Amino acid sequence: MELRLIDEISDDRIINKLLSYDGFTPSMREYMPGMFLRAELLKTIKYPEISYRKFCGDNGDYDGHKKDNAFTGKDQKETRAFIGLPLNKNQFFSHVQLSQFRNSLTFEQQVNLTVYILYHFNKSGLLKDGALHCVDSTELAVDSARPLAVLKVRGKNIRNYNDIDCDCGKRRNKRDKSVYVIGYRMHTLTAICPKTGRSYPLISLLAPANHHDSHFLPYLSKLGKAMGLEVCLITADEAYHDKNGLMLAETGVYLVKPPNMKVGIPENVNAATMEVTTDEFCEIPMNYMGITTNGHEYKCAADAGECPRSYTCPQFRVIPLDNGHFQPIVHGSEESAKTIELRKNGERPFNLIKKREGLDETRVRSQRALLARCTITTMATLLLEIIGTRKKLKRKKSQFQSELPLASGF
Repeated sequence: MELRLIDEISDDRIINKLLSYDGFTPSMREYMPGMFLRAELLKTIKYPEISYRKFCGDNGDYDGHKKDNAFTGKDQKETRAFIGLPLNKNQFFSHVQLSQFRNSLTFEQQVNLTVYILYHFNKSGLLKDGALHCVDSTELAVDSARPLAVLKVRGKNIRNYNDIDCDCGKRRNKRDKSVYVIGYRMHTLTAICPKTGRSYPLISLLAPANHHDSHFLPYLSKLGKAMGLEVCLITADEAYHDKNGLMLAETGVYLVKPPNMKVGIPENVNAATMEVTTDEFCEIPMNYMGITTNGHEYKCAADAGECPRSYTCPQFRVIPLDNGHFQPIVHGSEESAKTIELRKNGERPFNLIKKREGLDETRVRSQRALLARCTITTMATLLLEIIGTRKKLKRKKSQFQSELPLASGF
Protein backbone atom coordinates (compact mmCIF):
# COMPACT_ATOMS: atom_id res chain seq x y z
CA MET A 1 0.00 0.00 0.00
CA GLU A 2 2.71 2.50 0.99
CA LEU A 3 4.88 1.69 -2.02
CA ARG A 4 1.94 2.04 -4.38
CA LEU A 5 1.04 5.48 -3.02
CA ILE A 6 4.66 6.64 -3.18
CA ASP A 7 4.95 5.29 -6.71
CA GLU A 8 1.99 7.45 -7.74
CA ILE A 9 3.79 10.55 -6.44
CA SER A 10 7.19 9.80 -8.01
CA ASP A 11 7.58 10.69 -11.67
CA ASP A 12 10.54 8.79 -13.14
CA ARG A 13 10.85 11.14 -16.10
CA ILE A 14 11.40 14.15 -13.84
CA ILE A 15 13.68 12.29 -11.42
CA ASN A 16 15.87 10.90 -14.21
CA LYS A 17 16.11 14.38 -15.69
CA LEU A 18 17.19 15.85 -12.34
CA LEU A 19 19.82 13.15 -11.77
CA SER A 20 21.23 12.92 -15.29
CA TYR A 21 23.74 15.10 -17.11
CA ASP A 22 23.69 16.93 -20.45
CA GLY A 23 23.76 14.46 -23.31
CA PHE A 24 22.52 11.54 -21.21
CA THR A 25 20.22 9.09 -22.99
CA PRO A 26 18.45 5.97 -21.62
CA SER A 27 20.43 3.74 -23.98
CA MET A 28 23.68 4.64 -22.22
CA ARG A 29 23.10 2.42 -19.21
CA GLU A 30 21.09 -0.54 -18.02
CA TYR A 31 19.95 1.09 -14.77
CA MET A 32 18.43 4.57 -14.73
CA PRO A 33 19.29 7.06 -11.93
CA GLY A 34 15.69 7.04 -10.72
CA MET A 35 15.93 3.30 -10.06
CA PHE A 36 18.82 3.84 -7.63
CA LEU A 37 16.86 6.58 -5.86
CA ARG A 38 13.85 4.28 -5.56
CA ALA A 39 16.09 1.58 -4.09
CA GLU A 40 17.39 4.05 -1.51
CA LEU A 41 13.85 5.15 -0.63
CA LEU A 42 12.78 1.50 -0.36
CA LYS A 43 15.67 0.75 1.98
CA THR A 44 14.83 3.77 4.14
CA ILE A 45 11.07 3.20 4.31
CA LYS A 46 10.80 -0.59 4.53
CA TYR A 47 14.14 -1.87 5.84
CA PRO A 48 15.83 0.87 7.91
CA GLU A 49 17.11 -1.60 10.52
CA ILE A 50 19.31 -3.68 8.21
CA SER A 51 22.64 -2.84 6.61
CA TYR A 52 23.12 -1.98 2.96
CA ARG A 53 25.08 -5.18 2.41
CA LYS A 54 22.22 -7.28 3.71
CA PHE A 55 19.69 -5.21 1.77
CA CYS A 56 21.61 -5.82 -1.46
CA GLY A 57 22.11 -9.51 -0.69
CA ASP A 58 25.91 -9.38 -0.46
CA ASN A 59 27.03 -12.53 1.36
CA GLY A 60 30.59 -11.50 2.06
CA ASP A 61 31.83 -9.37 4.90
CA TYR A 62 34.88 -7.10 4.87
CA ASP A 63 37.22 -10.06 5.37
CA GLY A 64 35.81 -11.97 2.43
CA HIS A 65 34.20 -14.65 4.60
CA LYS A 66 30.79 -16.04 3.78
CA LYS A 67 27.92 -15.50 6.15
CA ASP A 68 24.22 -16.30 6.21
CA ASN A 69 21.87 -13.74 4.76
CA ALA A 70 18.22 -14.28 5.57
CA PHE A 71 16.91 -11.12 3.87
CA THR A 72 14.63 -12.06 0.98
CA GLY A 73 12.94 -8.69 0.38
CA LYS A 74 14.89 -8.12 -2.82
CA ASP A 75 13.18 -11.17 -4.37
CA GLN A 76 9.65 -9.93 -3.72
CA LYS A 77 7.69 -8.77 -6.76
CA GLU A 78 6.45 -5.68 -4.95
CA THR A 79 10.02 -4.63 -4.21
CA ARG A 80 11.28 -5.19 -7.74
CA ALA A 81 8.24 -3.52 -9.30
CA PHE A 82 8.69 -0.40 -7.13
CA ILE A 83 12.32 -0.05 -8.13
CA GLY A 84 11.60 -0.79 -11.79
CA LEU A 85 13.60 -4.00 -12.08
CA PRO A 86 12.36 -6.77 -14.42
CA LEU A 87 10.26 -9.40 -12.64
CA ASN A 88 11.51 -12.27 -14.79
CA LYS A 89 15.23 -11.76 -14.07
CA ASN A 90 17.33 -12.26 -10.97
CA GLN A 91 18.72 -8.71 -10.96
CA PHE A 92 19.37 -6.40 -8.01
CA PHE A 93 21.77 -3.65 -7.12
CA SER A 94 24.99 -4.43 -5.31
CA HIS A 95 26.30 -2.63 -2.24
CA VAL A 96 29.00 -1.03 -4.39
CA GLN A 97 26.49 0.33 -6.91
CA LEU A 98 24.36 2.01 -4.25
CA SER A 99 27.47 3.43 -2.57
CA GLN A 100 28.65 4.87 -5.87
CA PHE A 101 25.21 6.38 -6.46
CA ARG A 102 25.21 8.19 -3.10
CA ASN A 103 28.75 9.45 -3.62
CA SER A 104 27.91 10.66 -7.13
CA LEU A 105 25.02 12.90 -6.00
CA THR A 106 26.10 16.53 -6.19
CA PHE A 107 24.76 19.20 -3.87
CA GLU A 108 22.90 20.73 -6.81
CA GLN A 109 21.15 17.44 -7.54
CA GLN A 110 20.20 17.04 -3.90
CA VAL A 111 18.71 20.54 -3.86
CA ASN A 112 16.72 19.75 -7.02
CA LEU A 113 15.39 16.55 -5.47
CA THR A 114 14.41 18.47 -2.34
CA VAL A 115 12.56 21.09 -4.39
CA TYR A 116 10.73 18.31 -6.23
CA ILE A 117 9.54 16.63 -3.03
CA LEU A 118 8.66 19.98 -1.42
CA TYR A 119 6.44 20.72 -4.42
CA HIS A 120 4.40 17.58 -3.67
CA PHE A 121 4.49 18.37 0.05
CA ASN A 122 3.03 21.81 -0.61
CA LYS A 123 0.28 20.26 -2.76
CA SER A 124 -0.65 17.86 0.05
CA GLY A 125 -2.18 20.70 2.09
CA LEU A 126 -0.57 19.65 5.37
CA LEU A 127 0.46 23.27 5.97
CA LYS A 128 -2.46 25.03 4.31
CA ASP A 129 -3.10 27.07 7.48
CA GLY A 130 0.44 28.42 7.64
CA ALA A 131 3.62 27.37 9.37
CA LEU A 132 6.28 28.49 11.79
CA HIS A 133 9.83 27.58 10.82
CA CYS A 134 12.35 26.13 13.23
CA VAL A 135 16.06 25.33 13.04
CA ASP A 136 17.60 22.63 15.21
CA SER A 137 20.40 20.08 15.03
CA THR A 138 21.13 16.52 16.06
CA GLU A 139 24.23 14.34 16.36
CA LEU A 140 25.06 11.61 13.86
CA ALA A 141 27.77 9.51 15.46
CA VAL A 142 30.14 7.33 13.44
CA ASP A 143 30.53 3.69 14.42
CA SER A 144 34.32 3.91 14.83
CA ALA A 145 35.36 6.54 17.36
CA ARG A 146 38.99 5.48 17.79
CA PRO A 147 41.40 7.83 15.94
CA LEU A 148 43.71 6.34 13.33
CA ALA A 149 46.45 8.85 14.11
CA VAL A 150 47.11 11.91 16.26
CA LEU A 151 49.32 14.64 14.84
CA LYS A 152 50.64 17.68 16.68
CA VAL A 153 50.43 20.91 14.65
CA ARG A 154 51.52 24.19 16.26
CA GLY A 155 51.07 22.72 19.70
CA LYS A 156 47.56 21.36 19.05
CA ASN A 157 46.56 17.72 18.67
CA ILE A 158 44.88 16.94 15.32
CA ARG A 159 43.03 13.61 15.34
CA ASN A 160 42.35 11.67 12.14
CA TYR A 161 39.47 9.20 12.28
CA ASN A 162 38.38 6.37 10.02
CA ASP A 163 36.05 8.89 8.39
CA ILE A 164 38.44 11.78 7.75
CA ASP A 165 35.61 14.32 7.38
CA CYS A 166 34.13 13.81 10.86
CA ASP A 167 35.40 15.30 14.11
CA CYS A 168 34.85 15.38 17.87
CA GLY A 169 32.21 17.73 19.23
CA LYS A 170 30.23 18.29 22.40
CA ARG A 171 27.01 16.34 22.67
CA ARG A 172 23.71 17.64 24.00
CA ASN A 173 22.98 16.57 27.57
CA LYS A 174 21.91 12.92 27.48
CA ARG A 175 21.75 10.60 30.43
CA ASP A 176 22.90 7.43 28.72
CA LYS A 177 25.70 8.84 26.57
CA SER A 178 29.05 10.55 26.97
CA VAL A 179 29.62 14.30 26.84
CA TYR A 180 31.43 14.14 23.50
CA VAL A 181 30.49 12.60 20.16
CA ILE A 182 32.63 11.60 17.18
CA GLY A 183 30.80 12.28 13.93
CA TYR A 184 28.61 14.99 12.43
CA ARG A 185 25.79 17.36 13.26
CA MET A 186 22.79 17.64 10.97
CA HIS A 187 21.21 21.10 10.96
CA THR A 188 17.62 21.02 9.74
CA LEU A 189 15.02 23.63 8.81
CA THR A 190 11.58 22.34 9.79
CA ALA A 191 8.03 23.64 9.43
CA ILE A 192 5.68 23.51 12.42
CA CYS A 193 1.90 23.72 12.04
CA PRO A 194 0.67 25.96 14.91
CA LYS A 195 -2.78 24.31 14.95
CA THR A 196 -1.72 20.69 15.25
CA GLY A 197 1.83 21.04 16.56
CA ARG A 198 3.09 18.61 13.91
CA SER A 199 6.48 19.41 12.41
CA TYR A 200 8.03 18.39 9.12
CA PRO A 201 11.70 18.41 8.00
CA LEU A 202 12.34 20.52 4.91
CA ILE A 203 16.07 20.88 4.22
CA SER A 204 19.26 19.87 6.03
CA LEU A 205 22.94 20.76 6.05
CA LEU A 206 25.72 18.58 7.46
CA ALA A 207 28.96 19.51 9.22
CA PRO A 208 31.53 17.89 11.54
CA ALA A 209 30.37 17.78 15.14
CA ASN A 210 32.88 20.40 16.33
CA HIS A 211 31.31 23.23 14.27
CA HIS A 212 29.13 25.68 16.23
CA ASP A 213 25.42 25.63 15.45
CA SER A 214 25.10 29.37 14.84
CA HIS A 215 27.22 29.20 11.66
CA PHE A 216 24.48 27.34 9.76
CA LEU A 217 21.47 29.50 10.58
CA PRO A 218 22.02 32.07 7.77
CA TYR A 219 22.86 29.34 5.24
CA LEU A 220 19.63 27.45 5.97
CA SER A 221 17.68 30.72 5.72
CA LYS A 222 19.23 31.65 2.38
CA LEU A 223 18.86 28.12 1.00
CA GLY A 224 15.21 27.97 2.06
CA LYS A 225 14.43 31.28 0.38
CA ALA A 226 16.33 30.26 -2.76
CA MET A 227 14.17 27.12 -2.94
CA GLY A 228 10.98 29.17 -2.78
CA LEU A 229 10.05 28.71 0.89
CA GLU A 230 8.23 31.59 2.55
CA VAL A 231 10.63 31.90 5.46
CA CYS A 232 9.93 35.06 7.46
CA LEU A 233 10.52 33.98 11.05
CA ILE A 234 12.63 31.19 12.54
CA THR A 235 12.65 29.91 16.09
CA ALA A 236 15.64 28.06 17.50
CA ASP A 237 17.38 27.19 20.76
CA GLU A 238 20.12 29.12 22.56
CA ALA A 239 22.91 27.72 20.36
CA TYR A 240 21.71 29.76 17.36
CA HIS A 241 21.86 33.55 17.31
CA ASP A 242 21.78 36.65 15.13
CA LYS A 243 23.35 38.99 17.66
CA ASN A 244 24.72 41.40 15.04
CA GLY A 245 21.60 41.41 12.84
CA LEU A 246 23.45 40.23 9.71
CA MET A 247 21.00 37.41 8.96
CA LEU A 248 18.06 39.81 9.20
CA ALA A 249 19.80 42.33 6.94
CA GLU A 250 20.81 39.74 4.32
CA THR A 251 17.71 37.52 4.28
CA GLY A 252 14.91 39.50 5.91
CA VAL A 253 14.31 36.56 8.31
CA TYR A 254 13.71 37.24 12.00
CA LEU A 255 15.02 34.92 14.70
CA VAL A 256 13.15 34.21 17.94
CA LYS A 257 14.92 32.20 20.62
CA PRO A 258 15.40 32.12 24.39
CA PRO A 259 17.90 34.74 25.57
CA ASN A 260 21.39 33.65 26.45
CA MET A 261 21.64 33.81 30.23
CA LYS A 262 25.31 34.84 29.97
CA VAL A 263 24.30 38.14 28.34
CA GLY A 264 23.40 40.77 30.91
CA ILE A 265 20.59 43.31 30.81
CA PRO A 266 21.70 46.75 29.50
CA GLU A 267 21.84 49.64 31.93
CA ASN A 268 18.62 51.50 32.71
CA VAL A 269 16.43 48.59 31.61
CA ASN A 270 14.02 47.07 34.13
CA ALA A 271 14.79 43.34 34.22
CA ALA A 272 11.25 42.45 35.35
CA THR A 273 9.21 44.55 32.90
CA MET A 274 11.88 45.28 30.24
CA GLU A 275 10.92 48.97 30.39
CA VAL A 276 13.62 51.25 29.01
CA THR A 277 14.57 54.67 30.34
CA THR A 278 17.10 57.20 29.09
CA ASP A 279 19.32 57.21 32.19
CA GLU A 280 19.23 56.61 35.93
CA PHE A 281 17.42 59.91 36.54
CA CYS A 282 14.57 59.22 34.10
CA GLU A 283 11.25 58.04 35.60
CA ILE A 284 9.11 57.78 32.45
CA PRO A 285 9.46 54.55 30.35
CA MET A 286 10.29 55.16 26.70
CA ASN A 287 8.24 54.09 23.68
CA TYR A 288 9.67 51.45 21.36
CA MET A 289 10.02 52.80 17.79
CA GLY A 290 11.50 49.82 15.94
CA ILE A 291 14.75 48.24 14.82
CA THR A 292 17.43 50.14 12.90
CA THR A 293 20.83 49.21 11.51
CA ASN A 294 22.36 50.16 14.87
CA GLY A 295 19.87 48.38 17.13
CA HIS A 296 16.51 48.96 18.82
CA GLU A 297 15.40 52.58 18.93
CA TYR A 298 13.41 54.05 21.82
CA LYS A 299 11.84 57.52 22.09
CA CYS A 300 10.81 59.58 25.10
CA ALA A 301 7.15 59.05 26.01
CA ALA A 302 6.76 62.18 28.13
CA ASP A 303 4.14 64.74 27.11
CA ALA A 304 5.06 68.37 26.51
CA GLY A 305 6.01 70.00 29.79
CA GLU A 306 5.73 66.74 31.76
CA CYS A 307 9.48 66.18 32.18
CA PRO A 308 11.60 69.02 33.62
CA ARG A 309 14.70 67.52 31.96
CA SER A 310 13.31 67.61 28.43
CA TYR A 311 15.66 70.45 27.37
CA THR A 312 18.81 68.65 28.48
CA CYS A 313 17.78 65.05 27.73
CA PRO A 314 18.44 63.54 24.25
CA GLN A 315 14.90 62.01 24.41
CA PHE A 316 15.92 58.94 22.41
CA ARG A 317 18.07 55.88 22.92
CA VAL A 318 19.40 53.02 20.75
CA ILE A 319 20.13 49.67 22.41
CA PRO A 320 22.53 47.51 20.32
CA LEU A 321 21.49 44.02 19.26
CA ASP A 322 22.76 41.21 21.44
CA ASN A 323 22.28 37.51 22.10
CA GLY A 324 20.16 38.15 25.18
CA HIS A 325 16.84 39.95 25.52
CA PHE A 326 17.51 42.48 22.74
CA GLN A 327 17.59 40.19 19.74
CA PRO A 328 16.15 41.38 16.39
CA ILE A 329 12.74 40.68 18.01
CA VAL A 330 12.83 41.89 21.62
CA HIS A 331 12.31 38.99 24.01
CA GLY A 332 9.42 39.18 26.45
CA SER A 333 6.31 39.71 24.30
CA GLU A 334 3.39 37.26 24.34
CA GLU A 335 3.96 36.31 20.69
CA SER A 336 7.63 35.64 21.39
CA ALA A 337 6.73 33.33 24.29
CA LYS A 338 4.25 31.35 22.12
CA THR A 339 6.84 31.01 19.37
CA ILE A 340 9.47 29.67 21.76
CA GLU A 341 6.94 27.24 23.24
CA LEU A 342 6.14 25.85 19.78
CA ARG A 343 9.86 25.41 19.11
CA LYS A 344 9.87 22.22 21.19
CA ASN A 345 7.82 20.51 18.48
CA GLY A 346 10.71 21.02 16.06
CA GLU A 347 12.52 18.04 17.60
CA ARG A 348 9.91 15.56 16.32
CA PRO A 349 11.45 15.14 12.81
CA PHE A 350 14.73 13.97 14.34
CA ASN A 351 12.95 11.12 16.11
CA LEU A 352 11.40 10.07 12.81
CA ILE A 353 14.54 10.50 10.72
CA LYS A 354 16.88 8.76 13.17
CA LYS A 355 14.67 6.07 14.71
CA ARG A 356 11.94 5.30 12.18
CA GLU A 357 13.98 5.89 9.00
CA GLY A 358 17.21 4.50 10.46
CA LEU A 359 19.59 7.45 10.12
CA ASP A 360 20.83 6.89 13.67
CA GLU A 361 23.16 4.27 12.16
CA THR A 362 25.27 6.24 9.68
CA ARG A 363 27.15 3.32 8.07
CA VAL A 364 28.90 5.64 5.59
CA ARG A 365 32.49 6.83 5.34
CA SER A 366 32.34 10.41 4.04
CA GLN A 367 30.48 13.65 4.58
CA ARG A 368 29.40 13.71 0.93
CA ALA A 369 27.74 10.29 1.11
CA LEU A 370 26.16 11.02 4.50
CA LEU A 371 24.66 14.30 3.25
CA ALA A 372 23.15 12.38 0.33
CA ARG A 373 21.68 9.88 2.74
CA CYS A 374 20.28 12.73 4.89
CA THR A 375 18.59 14.17 1.79
CA ILE A 376 17.12 10.81 0.80
CA THR A 377 15.96 10.14 4.37
CA THR A 378 14.23 13.55 4.52
CA MET A 379 12.51 12.73 1.22
CA ALA A 380 11.30 9.42 2.67
CA THR A 381 10.00 11.15 5.81
CA LEU A 382 8.05 13.72 3.78
CA LEU A 383 6.65 11.02 1.49
CA LEU A 384 5.35 9.09 4.50
CA GLU A 385 3.81 12.27 5.90
CA ILE A 386 2.15 13.03 2.55
CA ILE A 387 0.53 9.61 2.14
CA GLY A 388 -0.34 9.52 5.86
CA THR A 389 -0.13 5.76 6.36
CA ARG A 390 1.79 6.00 9.65
CA LYS A 391 -0.09 8.75 11.41
CA LYS A 392 -0.95 8.18 15.03
CA LEU A 393 -4.20 9.14 16.74
CA LYS A 394 -4.99 12.84 16.72
CA ARG A 395 -3.87 14.77 19.77
CA LYS A 396 -6.33 16.63 21.93
CA LYS A 397 -7.03 20.15 20.77
CA SER A 398 -6.43 21.49 24.27
CA GLN A 399 -2.71 20.86 23.80
CA PHE A 400 -2.51 23.40 21.01
CA GLN A 401 -5.07 26.05 21.88
CA SER A 402 -2.46 28.80 21.57
CA GLU A 403 -1.94 29.59 17.90
CA LEU A 404 0.06 32.21 16.12
CA PRO A 405 -1.52 34.33 13.36
CA LEU A 406 0.71 33.04 10.57
CA ALA A 407 0.45 33.64 6.84
CA SER A 408 -0.32 30.79 4.47
CA GLY A 409 2.51 28.87 2.83
CA PHE A 410 5.41 26.97 4.28
